[in-house]
Amino acid sequence: MTEPTSSSTSTRTSPSTGGELSKQELAALVAHDIEPGSFVNLGIGQPTLISDYLRDEQQITLHTENGMLGMGPQAHGEDIDVDLINAGKIPVTELPGASYFHHADSFAMMRGGHLDVCVMGAFQVSAGGDLANWHTGAADAIPAVGGAMDLAIGAKQTWVMMSLFAKDGSAKVVPELTYPVTGLGCVRRVYTSQVVFLLEERGVVVRETHGITLDELRDRLDVPLIDGRAA
Repeated sequence: MTEPTSSSTSTRTSPSTGGELSKQELAALVAHDIEPGSFVNLGIGQPTLISDYLRDEQQITLHTENGMLGMGPQAHGEDIDVDLINAGKIPVTELPGASYFHHADSFAMMRGGHLDVCVMGAFQVSAGGDLANWHTGAADAIPAVGGAMDLAIGAKQTWVMMSLFAKDGSAKVVPELTYPVTGLGCVRRVYTSQVVFLLEERGVVVRETHGITLDELRDRLDVPLIDGRAA
């Protein structure tokens, strides 16, 4: 899982001296890191916020598995069209040149390796890049796999945007998954409000931190961490 170099990410390695990022700041950070000209799928939950921070000059084309290319930011007020929604049933806008197609064609795009990046939420990510985001395994949990498995293995890069710690305080970046698997060895990056991880062949690399120290991370996570922050 070698992390490809990119002009958009090489300048984002400085440690933060402030507090942890808000959801909006995190979404803006992920949006900044997406390569210009990419075809991108944004998962349900936090990742949908990313669409509000993509810049026109990036020329990003957003895909949604219910059958649309050229999706714009979320719709508000009078811009809402109840027939124009993303896969999470959130009203969205359309950009010039947007197109619509059959659900099966949409999944063919996902499975065929035509998406450059997908950004999804997660319950857990392992140090080896394994993803768990469709079921906690609890008896009363409602399974919600959707297109996650197709995206996880079909996109050229799978990124995760999530909280670093669960409600009980346990870390969500783990040595091995304890929840049902969505995809194996597929995650390249993990974006959280406190730290950005790169999952590389050499291990879990801390690219940048926000409101937390590396020592604190090492105390709370059971995976070896490599300091990849700029000196």
